[in-house]
Amino acid sequence: MTKAERTKQFIIEQAAPIYNEKGIAGTNVDDVLEATKLTKGAIYSHFENKADLSMQVSDYLLEKICSAIGRAMKMENSAKGKIFAYLDFNKAPLNTYIKGGCPIFNLAVESDDNNFCVKSKVSEVMSFTQKNFAAILRAGIKNGEFNSSLDPEAYAFKIFAAIEGATVMCRNMHNDKPMAGLIESLKSELRSYEM
Repeated sequence: MTKAERTKQFIIEQAAPIYNEKGIAGTNVDDVLEATKLTKGAIYSHFENKADLSMQVSDYLLEKICSAIGRAMKMENSAKGKIFAYLDFNKAPLNTYIKGGCPIFNLAVESDDNNFCVKSKVSEVMSFTQKNFAAILRAGIKNGEFNSSLDPEAYAFKIFAAIEGATVMCRNMHNDKPMAGLIESLKSELRSYEM
């Protein structure tokens, strides 16, 4: 990696938590300048404008959260273990992997009506995540881990929607406890399909 590439990566990494907490609209270049201790010229030598910086930071945030979840799930061998790993990854909504909450949800809400490019990227992540969960559950049915009454697509949607929504609610209520109850309920439901 060249010095210029390292500097660009540094800017993105420093800007990411700011964007995740303040959002694209709420973050200004001065916030990034303060975090990086660089000049405006240095920032704009790596990014065309704020929109370019915002897009690249959004890409980074989505890739970072998806990679972390993927690593946690890959540590498990069973379908149940993989799904439980995802649930457990999200057990502390007040202390999320990336400061400020889940970037998937944060970017989805902010981009819903005003940023088609980011909305499209978030939609791809959401679709991929649910398809991945459903594939894991189908494999669990196929290998005899779960019975065939489990609907992989419905349960995949349920856990993703429940966890994302609960993260926001817990953060707003400043209380992790409801998430623990939700996760236990989702685990209990999945256990009910075990053979």
